[in-house]
Amino acid sequence: MTVVVVDYDPGWPARFTGERKRLQRALGDAAARIEHVGSTSVPGLAAKPVIDILVGTHDLSMLDGRNAEMIAAGFQVRGENGICWRRYYRRHAPDGTRLVHVHAYLEGSEDFRRHLVFRDYLHAHPASAAIYGQHKAAIVAAGPLGREDYSAAKAGLVAQIERDALAWAAGRRKVPSS
Repeated sequence: MTVVVVDYDPGWPARFTGERKRLQRALGDAAARIEHVGSTSVPGLAAKPVIDILVGTHDLSMLDGRNAEMIAAGFQVRGENGICWRRYYRRHAPDGTRLVHVHAYLEGSEDFRRHLVFRDYLHAHPASAAIYGQHKAAIVAAGPLGREDYSAAKAGLVAQIERDALAWAAGRRKVPSS
């Protein structure tokens, strides 16, 4: 499937709110925290129109025990899906359009924290968010790409922003390299 990047949609936060409620019902107390992350969580940032959600849990096996409820809520259960200590779910519209990605980690783990710090950094540094959005738009404008090629094309900038974000979160308040 070809990746599409669109301008920020002010309706994305409301879509997240609806998905959060769906997840709260399906996961119950297995979800300690549910956060909107990814590009759709950053006002003004161009993004794939897929809501990324981060779930924090105290016990991954509690999430595994809620797989039937996640399926009933319309999610595909994908297990670790290539990343150790993660649980991954996705939801599609009836026409097959991907709507939601859910990444679940142990709350307080480095992976959980990294997603939050990346989001918070882009909120606090609009110039970095703008550069990131322009980079994504340029990638898709260069020609049709699938998800893996798109991710590979933006990996260098994502890694740089993540380094800046982690330094910023550590209190060093490093000037962004962008």
